[in-house]
Amino acid sequence: KVKKKNEIKKRNKKIVRSHLEPKNKYFSSNMTKYYKLNLATLPDHLFSKDTPAQKWLDLATTTENSFPPNSLNRVHTPIEPVVELERIFGISLYMIGNVLPFALVILSISSLFSAVAYLLLKVLAIYVTALTLLTKLYFTPKFSKKYKRPDLVVPHDMKDNQYVYTERNNQKYCSLQILWPESLHRPSMSDQPLIFCAIPHGAAPLGITAYPMWSKLFNDKLCHWTTAPIVLKLPIISKLMKAIGYIPAKSKNILETLSKKEENVGIVLDGIAGMFQSHDEIAHVMQRKGIVKIALKAGVPLVPVYGFGHTELWRVVVDPVGILESLSVKLDVSLTPFFGRFGWFLGPPKRVAVAMCMGEPISCPKIENPSQEDVNKYHDLLVKGYEEVFERHKEAYGWGHKTLRFV
Repeated sequence: KVKKKNEIKKRNKKIVRSHLEPKNKYFSSNMTKYYKLNLATLPDHLFSKDTPAQKWLDLATTTENSFPPNSLNRVHTPIEPVVELERIFGISLYMIGNVLPFALVILSISSLFSAVAYLLLKVLAIYVTALTLLTKLYFTPKFSKKYKRPDLVVPHDMKDNQYVYTERNNQKYCSLQILWPESLHRPSMSDQPLIFCAIPHGAAPLGITAYPMWSKLFNDKLCHWTTAPIVLKLPIISKLMKAIGYIPAKSKNILETLSKKEENVGIVLDGIAGMFQSHDEIAHVMQRKGIVKIALKAGVPLVPVYGFGHTELWRVVVDPVGILESLSVKLDVSLTPFFGRFGWFLGPPKRVAVAMCMGEPISCPKIENPSQEDVNKYHDLLVKGYEEVFERHKEAYGWGHKTLRFV
């Protein structure tokens, strides 16, 4: 018995030591302090623009080098039933809203020649109407009262609009946690804008929708996330996205936000291509160098961000030939069929924990006309940053067996 107890003690010491010590070539020999904030359990009364950042930071926990195995993949339960229902129907409405303009045109034309298309058009109209009425007449009034926000969005206050109830409920539904190194911790980056470069996209990168986090934790600068220009032309959805600060994913808009407005920018770097990699950890970033050039022109740091769980939220149907992927990339709009919880087509995501893990910020010198050599140098550093953050935290997410492949 004594021998067994000693063996157990040795094994436990080894386990504790193993997640604190560097494990591979991506880790430096120096211990790095990391912070973790569980946004799913953040008290509702603190979810406000007027809450000082320090009150959020006071709730963060810390560790050296990495958190314990399987500590980031736990789904927070129980979740309030009304919150879960709102996200089940709310996300479904958002998803169908992204494809609705295209579906209506195709089905309307097809219905002139096909009874099946006409039937599908009627079903689609009933489905969208039901989700819209449920949201407008029940969920919006209920959560406006719960979170003390009489208006869904207000004019000319993007930072306040980022506290919209739908995104708060996302944090609870996805058991969202965020991790960052000490080098990002306040006040290290208080005086300069940042570029958050997140991967992978998955069917929808719900981890980025904790919008206040990107605008509050590291500095007081509003964070503008980017999206395909066509998305900002969609009815209804575009109004909300613009109200919370979204900008087109174009060099001119990004550079203007960083240099003239001196505000943060967030980008999902693998974009449309990253939607076709469900359950595989593949980063389509090797040719994505434009954001590095922008960072050098503006002289702002790049922050590598890995969204653990993004590829597990929906089951994406990928055709073996890659036709849908090619068309989606060319048209700059997703043509990806995917299924969510309950096997629901374009429905809500599965209840999977999401952890947004940040790597060390990559300081970029300000170069008015960066050469290709300059761009390549800092792009290599960004790729290494993704490798390091993935390897460092994958065991904490329960993905010790997975590797990250770059294409």
